[in-house]
Amino acid sequence: MTNKKIAHIISHTHWDREWYMPYEYHHALLIELMDTLLDTLDRDPDYKSFHLDGQTIMLEDYLQVRPEMKEKLTKYIQEERIHIGPWYILQDEFLTSSEANVRNLQVGHRDAKSYGGKISKLGYFPDSFGNMGQAPQMLRQADIDVAAFGRGVKPTGFNNQVSEDAAYESPYSEMIWQSPDGSKVIGILFANWYCNGMEVPVDEKQAIAYWEKAIPNAEKFASTRHLLFMGGCDHQPIQTDLSDAIEVAKKLFPDVDFVHSNFELYVDELKKDLPDNLQTVHGELRSQRTEGWYTLVNTASSRVYLKQMNAENQTLLEKVAEPLAAFAHQVGKPYPHHLFVYAWKTLMQNHPHDSICGCSVDEVHREMVTRFEKSKHMTEMIIRESIDGLIPAIDTTAFEGKEAFPFTVFNTAGYNRDGFVEVSIELKRRYFSEAYPTRLAREMKVEPIAAGAVMDAEGNVIDCEWIDGGVMFGYDLPKDKFRQPYMARILKLRLQAKDIPALGYKTLAWVTGAANPEAASQLTGDFTMENSNLKVEVLANGSLKMTDKATGHVYDGLNVYEDAGDVGNEYMYRMPEGTTPLTTEGVDAERTVAEDSAFRTVIEVKHNWSIPASADELLHEEQLEIVGFPNRKAKRSKEMVAFTIVTRYTLDRDAKRVDVHVTMDNQSKDHRVRALFPTGFDAETHLADSIFEVARRNNVPAPEWQNPSNDQHQQAFVSVSDGKLGLTVANKGLCEYEVSQDNKNTIAVTLMRSSGELGDWGYFPTPEAQCIGTNVAEYAIIPHAGDVVTSGAYEEAHSFQVPFLVRQTDVHAGSLPANHAFLEWAGEQVAFSSLKMAEETDNMVARWYNVALEPRTLKVKLPEAVKGFYRSDLLERKGEAVANDNNGAAIELGAAEIFTLGIEK
Repeated sequence: MTNKKIAHIISHTHWDREWYMPYEYHHALLIELMDTLLDTLDRDPDYKSFHLDGQTIMLEDYLQVRPEMKEKLTKYIQEERIHIGPWYILQDEFLTSSEANVRNLQVGHRDAKSYGGKISKLGYFPDSFGNMGQAPQMLRQADIDVAAFGRGVKPTGFNNQVSEDAAYESPYSEMIWQSPDGSKVIGILFANWYCNGMEVPVDEKQAIAYWEKAIPNAEKFASTRHLLFMGGCDHQPIQTDLSDAIEVAKKLFPDVDFVHSNFELYVDELKKDLPDNLQTVHGELRSQRTEGWYTLVNTASSRVYLKQMNAENQTLLEKVAEPLAAFAHQVGKPYPHHLFVYAWKTLMQNHPHDSICGCSVDEVHREMVTRFEKSKHMTEMIIRESIDGLIPAIDTTAFEGKEAFPFTVFNTAGYNRDGFVEVSIELKRRYFSEAYPTRLAREMKVEPIAAGAVMDAEGNVIDCEWIDGGVMFGYDLPKDKFRQPYMARILKLRLQAKDIPALGYKTLAWVTGAANPEAASQLTGDFTMENSNLKVEVLANGSLKMTDKATGHVYDGLNVYEDAGDVGNEYMYRMPEGTTPLTTEGVDAERTVAEDSAFRTVIEVKHNWSIPASADELLHEEQLEIVGFPNRKAKRSKEMVAFTIVTRYTLDRDAKRVDVHVTMDNQSKDHRVRALFPTGFDAETHLADSIFEVARRNNVPAPEWQNPSNDQHQQAFVSVSDGKLGLTVANKGLCEYEVSQDNKNTIAVTLMRSSGELGDWGYFPTPEAQCIGTNVAEYAIIPHAGDVVTSGAYEEAHSFQVPFLVRQTDVHAGSLPANHAFLEWAGEQVAFSSLKMAEETDNMVARWYNVALEPRTLKVKLPEAVKGFYRSDLLERKGEAVANDNNGAAIELGAAEIFTLGIEK
């Protein structure tokens, strides 16, 4: 066996779809790049291949302008000279949901398959701002056994020594990466970044200097004789003379075999020579063993409004529209795969790391808002059409013989739940064809509304509140004729819906003449509200004193606000040296009772606060001089401006959480606002909702960590527990938190951050990232026994994200009962993820994941006959059969397993 070094040169470009220039600027450059690539492949047979950055959207973007090039493009893909897939876009893994990461993989595979060539089976994460811990399991479910990434692991080089805590270090650029479930892939770290083989010189003198530096740098980290050289960088143009440059290198360095390679060839050769002593790195790769200055984690709080819009869109797609459309499919309505692909693609066009991370120029993020709205509007149409298909099938004859106005409450959250519901009931409708609309409105407005109550299908009366809603305009859009406008007489109802089944619905009705029982107020003091689970007092400074009645534990000082300066950029937060954060702990607030009923109590708090107007003038000088943010000396301005915060604390009847809605009138720049939740628990670790897992993270960072902040990513929640008691803070699109490194173990959730520059490699001002004006935030405070997993509090946090949907109907017969679950399931420490129709088999597929690190049992049952169950995967393929026991199944889940069940009906 020869020991000759092999230099694998892989041509590529890392294509940030939008970043330091608006999308169409990048788009124009992409067209030029692709034209040049195809021309180079035409004229140079020695230009072997090109890796198209692992994202198929580049093909879409190119063909949008150059559709006439599809035949040639397809030819080179099929000849394996252009390598495509496996993703649709290169996402930020931590800022996109579990299912969004899956849809990215599914769409990338499907689009790549349409070109008839081989799909690149490489888990390609060149510039993700941290890597999700379940990535190896996810990749293995898509038949991918190798991942390549640029961040998250500390390479140690020649000495081949790693520290005692070697979970995030490797002596080599090659390693084994293992998920919590035990799934493993080969990990390839771009130890010298993904540009270590760019712009290879043809000039001999330059080539000698180039390779004398590049080869030792690659050897320093390589575990084998196969040296990886990535021939490209961010938006790197095609090197059209690469074939000549390789010939020059061969001549000058005969002891090295230079190959114009590709990832498939490189990986195949690498596997043959890998040593047995590769380091295994575990779970999340977030640069834990570094100085902490360049993790880019604070992109989680840059332009928070983008994260909030994304969270809303993802939730509507994966937790509402997909299950509702799958339900409607069961009663004969076609599942709109094509509309879902469009909605998901439009949403995922906002998921590249420089987009969803909020670390681009302002023009980019303005366009993102429009994309979010487009995706949301399509999703809302799918939801409307799905409910239109379901409502006629729901039998409401239980309300016959009464003057009843039925309505159905849909629960797609995946968990059985109660909740506060508001609905507007049309008591009477008159179409414009009857009379002029003004006349209709005036006539109907004076018609009195008779008293009544809400009843369920079994005849039980449910207490409610109702008010006269006046007259409202509406319209029908029939499928077979022109639109039908009307005026309607409205009754507005508020009630606490009980026992709404997971993945199902419950039908109720307003019944005229029924007696509505009176119920007691939840207000038990001037600013104290109380239900069967919680007692919540709003203190003079606007914070909460909360008693968890189940445990008797009292939490004090919850939801104090903190404001601190920020001299960093869109990527990283940096508090000015020598400054101290301001808090509302000693600031009196205005308190009012905004709502008080038997179903919901709302106490509103207003802080009229003053904070510094901005950073001082030195910050702008340092930005212009490109001073690195860790070295900046700027402080906060002495000028103060008003900062008004309005907080609404909501306690619903029987709720186990307090919901918080915050409105901030921000007129200040260069700062960060957080909400603080001191737990007081003795804990060294905490738990955070992440991609298909509840990740356990250290409160105190590694010894080499220098950054004073230890901010982290979250999905739906963060939680601290001492094993006996726990406090969880759930959120809607608030992706950044920190757990303090003191004995209070305070949870700090970022509500907004203002920054005036992009950062990174130059000065790109971003005035809109200062987020001047109205900013909002929504979160929930959930106390519980045990930790968030063992207590099941994660279900409450996940359900907090998902709205109830309510639709009025009429009294009619139907094939579905008045109350129904389309799929029933149970599993201790098992989390629901999705339910939809598989695209290729058109079978229903449902996904769960085990949040425990021990095996658990998942039980599933359908109310009607099924042909069978089978194991599926993230690509929704049909696998081995699962035993069908009377239309039910019991599946043993491994520790941290992501499980997809296929259902043939």
